Amino acid sequence: VAPDCHQLFLRGEHTSGVYTIQPLNSQPFEVFCEMTSEGGWTVIQSRYDGSLDFDQLWQAYQSGFGSPYGEFWLGLEKMHALSAQGEYILLVELSDWRDEIESIQYHFSMGGQERNYSLHLKESSSGNLESALNTDSTGLPFSTRDKDNDQRADINCAKHLSGGWWFSNCGRSNLNGKYFTGPLPKQRHQRKQGAFWKTRRGRYFPLKTTVMKIVPAEIEYKS
Repeated sequence: VAPDCHQLFLRGEHTSGVYTIQPLNSQPFEVFCEMTSEGGWTVIQSRYDGSLDFDQLWQAYQSGFGSPYGEFWLGLEKMHALSAQGEYILLVELSDWRDEIESIQYHFSMGGQERNYSLHLKESSSGNLESALNTDSTGLPFSTRDKDNDQRADINCAKHLSGGWWFSNCGRSNLNGKYFTGPLPKQRHQRKQGAFWKTRRGRYFPLKTTVMKIVPAEIEYKS
């Protein structure tokens, strides 16, 4: 069994779909592989219709929920197992209700359970979206409504914004917030509960689709 989708791609699998992979020191599990011309991306989060509730507790975020055939969160433990295999790139792709697609790419690694799956990112130059995730070297631990690891003493960001995420002070992004299918609520505090990516221009993008996917960094050196 291949350790990630890119290895499947290198072995000749060039059709996007659900495959079984097995990272080092991990049990095998199903993932959605997005096969592009340059390689095989392992999808770790996907939302496009609001059918799945992302306001889940720590254990669900740790093990994963949803299905790779639909909306899903792969699970922090599986993400860590993947990222521990070497240098990876994280690509975040977002679309709004005007179907404008924007993306940003990071060099990425993740701590394990003992570090609350802290996210370590280095922004790379690819993509047309401004970063709304913390790229300082210390890394941000993951928070859920029942496990508050954010940097705000007065507020539990995951509870306040309805979804688990790598929060610093609640403010700049949460791709696991509520999915709004109709017009956005008029109240700002309700709008903030939605899935959002706030750029430095201070604007909320009400999001229609979100995809987070990873690939070994070696594809950068080949292109």
